[in-house]
Amino acid sequence: MADQPSRFQRFLAYRRLWVFGVVFFALDQATKYLIVTHLPFGSYGPAAHFEIFPGFLNLVHVGNTGAAWSMFSGKSVWLAVLALGTLVAIFIWRRALGLQHASAQPAFGLLCSGILGNLVDRLAYGHVIDFLDFHFGSYIYPTFNVADSAICVGVFWYMLWSIKQPADGADSPTPDVK
Repeated sequence: MADQPSRFQRFLAYRRLWVFGVVFFALDQATKYLIVTHLPFGSYGPAAHFEIFPGFLNLVHVGNTGAAWSMFSGKSVWLAVLALGTLVAIFIWRRALGLQHASAQPAFGLLCSGILGNLVDRLAYGHVIDFLDFHFGSYIYPTFNVADSAICVGVFWYMLWSIKQPADGADSPTPDVK
């Protein structure tokens, strides 16, 4: 029987996932902490928001009990269960998803950090804390947070990575992942 890598070696084999995940989870939670401690809940609109770039970017403090664009509003508990299930599924199917490949790991680090960041909000507050409020002329983009951005970038990164993979599966995994 060949030598099996230790738990620590397996952990290190996914270091890109862990680095991206920890950094973006910390950034998400730190920005939300600043919003919670410096802007009252419901601070949306001209009298309450903090203007960064007039007519373009405001900081606000709103809660979203739904998913992206407030879809499934009021379903925070079910969305928390879905988030937890998604994290478990990523762990279970990590090899099938290609996480042994170093170039796919940052995508999943971003994705998992975003899922976990919003899950923490749902458990702690009953809703997700959103605070980035962009305006493009008369169009107001739905308010979002760092976790939402990490999820979107992670999914896009993984899609690009998936498209670039050879059809025959000939891409070799990271040498230190078994």
